[in-house]
Amino acid sequence: MGQLEMKTAIPLAIQHVFAMFGATVLVPILTGLNPSVALFTAGLGTLIFHFVTKGQVPVFLGSSFAFIAGIIAVGNSFGLAYATGSMIAVGAVYLLMSFIVSSVGTEKVLKLFPPIVVGPIIMVIGLTLAPVAVDMASANWPLAIFTAVTVVFVSMWAKGFFKLIPLLTGIIAGYVVAAILGIIDFAPVNEAAWLAIPSFMAPQFSISAMLIIVPIALVTIIEHIGDITTNGAVVGKDFMKEPGLNRTLIGDGLATTLAGLFGGPANTTYGENTGVLAITKNYNPAIIRMGAVFAILLSFIGKLGALLQTIPLAVMGGISFILFGMIASVGVKTLVDSAPDLSNLRNSSVVFAVLIVGIVSITGYVNPANNILLIQVSENASLTGLSLAAIVGILLNGVYELFAPKTETEEEEEADFVAKENPNLAK
Repeated sequence: MGQLEMKTAIPLAIQHVFAMFGATVLVPILTGLNPSVALFTAGLGTLIFHFVTKGQVPVFLGSSFAFIAGIIAVGNSFGLAYATGSMIAVGAVYLLMSFIVSSVGTEKVLKLFPPIVVGPIIMVIGLTLAPVAVDMASANWPLAIFTAVTVVFVSMWAKGFFKLIPLLTGIIAGYVVAAILGIIDFAPVNEAAWLAIPSFMAPQFSISAMLIIVPIALVTIIEHIGDITTNGAVVGKDFMKEPGLNRTLIGDGLATTLAGLFGGPANTTYGENTGVLAITKNYNPAIIRMGAVFAILLSFIGKLGALLQTIPLAVMGGISFILFGMIASVGVKTLVDSAPDLSNLRNSSVVFAVLIVGIVSITGYVNPANNILLIQVSENASLTGLSLAAIVGILLNGVYELFAPKTETEEEEEADFVAKENPNLAK
């Protein structure tokens, strides 16, 4: 980049950091992991992703929301180091899926994850996190409600840049009010050094912990495919073909493995930054890489890390109400947009199997000891919650595809139903 280009590139890169910042640090704050480590692994993971994908895909990676419930469950039962150790296994699942994609093709892989499986699983992610939001908000309900209302207000009426960061704006507003009320202890910020190495954490490993977290990768892989497709549509290139879905999966998987090694949450491709691409019309992947370097540098600012950890629990509770509700809504939208014929027992049985298994085991996310739906695989390993729901949905749909594939008549009837119920989808 020339000097003139650099003057333009720096603010664009900073904007990408702002777009990913709120969500990336929110996940560790909610789960007990270190926000500075999350920033470091997001930046380094993004650089690794770009290396693997030949520097062609303008994608920023950050903390994945899908694993929040799993991290909390594992953290409560085993300790957070076992959650980050499980992220290394998640990365291995991405690498395995990349090999499968290379072997059998993208279309056949996608048949394993139709909307009737993915939609309910995403709904379960949001709904089962509801008790977590309630617990945090109960620390100070007025402050939590103010924070949530601020997010809604900014999302609906803000203009320009602020409309891109409603969650971050809500956190800042809630934090300012909490500071005015005198409920924030600034001692950790005052004591922190300006420059400090992030508190990296060595991973630990347990099959039981992995069984809680690893199956969630089946959901985030679908999220990855959707994000890469959307990113390509914005840029005007087919990244599924070049550099290829197999390479983007490897990049995402290696980034998540790296996060686990350093003690951070799983990484995932960020739609927020694709939104920035759409607005700025600047698709240069080098801008993303510059933003990744800025994120790494921010992770070494000790006072920033300390400041993030002083955010009141109630503020995060208000944010969580919005965030977890949005996650559940995405699941509903996935089903609505695909318009499956739910009068067909084949389709509806997959949907309600995922919902029932996931929601019935809701207490397992907050207190695994109270879980009322659990499959004991061995003395030290069990399946429960979202992991069990995802496996049940995928296996049930797989059984239908294998032993009772749809006839041409059924496919035509379903297509007619979709066109009748949602004519916009046929256009």
